[in-house]
Formats: sequence, structure tokens, C-alpha cells
Amino acid sequence: MLSLFHKWNVAIFAALAPLGLWGLGVLAAIDAASIYIPIDALIIEYSAHDHAKFLLYCLIAAAGEALGSLVPYYLGRAGGELFLMKKIDRARYERLRDRFERQEFLAIMIPSMMAPPMPVKLFLLAAGVFEMRAISLFCAVFAGMFLRFSVLATITILYGPRIVQIIGSTVKAHPVIVLATAGVLVMLIAIQVVRKLLDRTKGARFPVED
Repeated sequence: MLSLFHKWNVAIFAALAPLGLWGLGVLAAIDAASIYIPIDALIIEYSAHDHAKFLLYCLIAAAGEALGSLVPYYLGRAGGELFLMKKIDRARYERLRDRFERQEFLAIMIPSMMAPPMPVKLFLLAAGVFEMRAISLFCAVFAGMFLRFSVLATITILYGPRIVQIIGSTVKAHPVIVLATAGVLVMLIAIQVVRKLLDRTKGARFPVED
């Protein structure tokens, strides 16, 4: 199975070589709009071959994903509520709606940062159903995908493509532990940022009225 997946990646990379960056963007748009294409693997492949352009690869792929995401989004706007209700139960539907009402940007950005099998298209469809603005959706998908691709590319450049495969298999084998660890790290970073901001405000002098 792994050898077949590797051959598929090599075939796509060879076909895209003459198209350059545009081919990567087109495939990313197709991935977001319809069929699954291993864009993560392509980012790893491109970054491994050309370290200097890794940020450009991430930008093009993220832009393609953001453009392609408008397809399921507009399907949701056109009447995707019934389809969404077939995929999830009523309780999950209401939780999803509440999440969009509280913070719709993060409701799209966070799933976009996650690798498959995260059902990103389901969230894109929900964004249309709950009438999220198209420009907000585009920006949220772009931000999430760019962060995801940048992390993959950086790890590839620093440690090589093999380490990415090891991380991926670890996440699949122990998802709860990995997510809990990631949550703790994010919380610690957030605490540090808040502490620094508070330290700055303590030293700030406020103007006194005459």
C-alpha cells in the first residue's frame, strides 16, 4: 500500500514538473473542491527538492486550496443543509452551528490546519449553510493551510522527508496523546504570550488629564 502511494506521488510530481507552481496550485484547488489529492506529500516533495522556494510552494498551495474551497461553500449556500443533516446527527449539527456563531473564522481555520482524515469539506459545506462570508472563508482556509504546509515544509528541510512520515504514523497510532500534547503546548505558549503582554502594560504610563 505504501509503495503504491509512493508511486502515485512520484507520478504526480513528474506530471507537474513542466507546469511548475501553477500545477501545484491547480491540484490544490481540485483537492479542496472535489477529489482527494495528496497535497501534503507534494509539498514535502517540492520542499525536499528546492529548499529556497518552500515558502512560495506553501503560498501557492494554500491559495489553491482556498480557491477550491469556494466550491463546497457555495454548494452549502445553494441548499446544502439537507445534505449536511444526512452526514451528521441533529446534536452535532447544532454544536457545529454554535461553533460558527461563536467564532466562524477559527471554525474553518483549525480544521484546515489538520491533515486527513479530518473532514474539511464538511466544515466548508457548513460554512455555506451557516452563511459565512466568502472572503472570511477564503482567508480562514488560506491561513490554516499555509500554517499546515509551512510546518510540513520546515520539518522536511530540517529533518528530511522520513521524519514527516514517522510523525504522521505516530499521530494515526496515538491521536489522543498527540492532540493532548499539542493542546498543552499551545496553552503554554498562550500563557507566555499573555504574560509578556501583561508585563508590557504594567510598565506603560497612562496620560493624566490636565
